[in-house]
Amino acid sequence: MIIIGEKINSTLKAIRPAMESRDHSTIQELAIRQRDAGAAYIDVNAGMFHNNEPEVLEWLIHTIQEVCDTPFSIDSPSANGILSGLKANRNSKPIINSITGEKDRFNTILPLVAEYKTGVVALCMDDRGMPETVHERFEVAETLIKNLTREGIPLDDIYIDPLVRPIGTGSHYGMLAIETIRNVKNAYPEVHIACGLSNVSFGIPARKIMNQTFLVAAMAAGMDGAILDPLDKKLMAYLYATEALLGRDEYCLNYLDKFRQGELEF
Repeated sequence: MIIIGEKINSTLKAIRPAMESRDHSTIQELAIRQRDAGAAYIDVNAGMFHNNEPEVLEWLIHTIQEVCDTPFSIDSPSANGILSGLKANRNSKPIINSITGEKDRFNTILPLVAEYKTGVVALCMDDRGMPETVHERFEVAETLIKNLTREGIPLDDIYIDPLVRPIGTGSHYGMLAIETIRNVKNAYPEVHIACGLSNVSFGIPARKIMNQTFLVAAMAAGMDGAILDPLDKKLMAYLYATEALLGRDEYCLNYLDKFRQGELEF
């Protein structure tokens, strides 16, 4: 399972002050804790700093890579922000988060993916908006995959985001994401999935229960990557258990190792 640690994000009220004050130690500690908890990538997002996002992203990446060599997921709605992060990056191969099927965004972000040879999160939306059926989302995903590979992007560098929306705003949104994942993975097994897990529970109480349950269902449908909180030990326990149940953990060795380390909260 490809875990992208979500905690260094300017939309989180608990972390934004550390970005505003350039609090090196808080940012570095959070990056290290996510790495140690199993994050394969550290997502960095400074999107709330509308006037100086590229500068903040550059500072975040410089600050984190002083103490942590985990690759980054450079998360920005702005090509300038992404470029600033890519130029600052000295760690391993990053992921750009994200591209869409929207013509302007695709044509702006694609050259960065190609030049810097990054992975890329590709959201299932295009100029028509957010698709409301599995068929429409699969069509957008398929078009994104074909257009990216036509430009030389390997399948293994593509992370399809099925566009997880809050289930509290539409009772079909959970199954819509799950079936999109199933369809994409069946058609393109080399392509990865990277959804924003906690989006499904936005606006409802006891969000962690919904996140845990959605994680299990999505993994059973083929999800092999997610943007999530690796510091949530109970969520991670569900992840390790699901990997074992799906045959992705031979003889449950990783699950047993996490248990011995006291990493399984139950």
